[in-house]
Amino acid sequence: MYYEFGPSGMKLIEEKDIDPERLTAGYITLSRLKDCYRRFGFSRTTVDQCQEERRYFRSSIAVYEDCCFTTITVTDAAHPQNDEDCIALYVKKNLFLVVDVFDRDMSTSRNFKAAMNRYPVATVSLERLVYAFLDSIIARDNRVLEDLEFRIHKLEEGIFEEKVEEDFNRSLLNYKTDLLYLRNYYVQFMDIAQEFINNENELFSEAGLLYFRIFRDKSERLMQNVTMLGDNVLQLREAYQSMLDVNLNNTMKVLTVISSIFMPLTLITGWFGMNFAYMPILKWKYGIPAVVVLCAAVVAFMVVFMKKKKWW
Repeated sequence: MYYEFGPSGMKLIEEKDIDPERLTAGYITLSRLKDCYRRFGFSRTTVDQCQEERRYFRSSIAVYEDCCFTTITVTDAAHPQNDEDCIALYVKKNLFLVVDVFDRDMSTSRNFKAAMNRYPVATVSLERLVYAFLDSIIARDNRVLEDLEFRIHKLEEGIFEEKVEEDFNRSLLNYKTDLLYLRNYYVQFMDIAQEFINNENELFSEAGLLYFRIFRDKSERLMQNVTMLGDNVLQLREAYQSMLDVNLNNTMKVLTVISSIFMPLTLITGWFGMNFAYMPILKWKYGIPAVVVLCAAVVAFMVVFMKKKKWW
């Protein structure tokens, strides 16, 4: 589909009716790009790049004399590890073309249509169209990151309340992986915006570069939020390890106290267990009760002593 913007407003046109002198935005499939790239004067290399199976977040922008080209890996911020969508962007004088390389949920198509209707036709420019489309991709990500922040906070509360789930480490690993994906995702947009701001082939007006600066700043803030959440996840891991260490220390403390109490009893029983013929009180009829009372007195003394020293 192609939209032409002119004095009569925005209208849907056919590819053959595109006027190079009028601002046009298009949304086509990869198969269609293979048929029409020569008509638009696009490099065959860019078409081949769209067909590459391996996608990277940090893809560079190819800047030609009359055109800018880039591929964008689009991910769902709520589920970063799911399969990503992929689109390609061509920007020429009076032409903004979005190529649907892979769009599993039709989100790219919806974003394109939303971008076309974002501004009044009378105020539409090439820079505004590109900005509106890019901005529509990340428009809902702030809420997703806020929800993620609350989920991480819940994990932190669980640590302090000692109500940690068994798969806590697995949850931390998933969050860490998600945030790694998202960080690279937003850096990708920052790189693209910066290349547009550089405006090497002078496709954009000086005033229109403001929109790309706004988009770069938005992407940077999202990336900074992701970095902050990543630091929180690392702190959670340290807090969880500290909790485990404290619990282990408490267990060892209890075992040490119990051992300290029974060590004198072991010494006493060791004495009276010696096989000597002339052991004191060995033939005394109150010998056993006396040893029992002695052991009880030693235990009581040890308990009181440790309580006063706050060892227990």
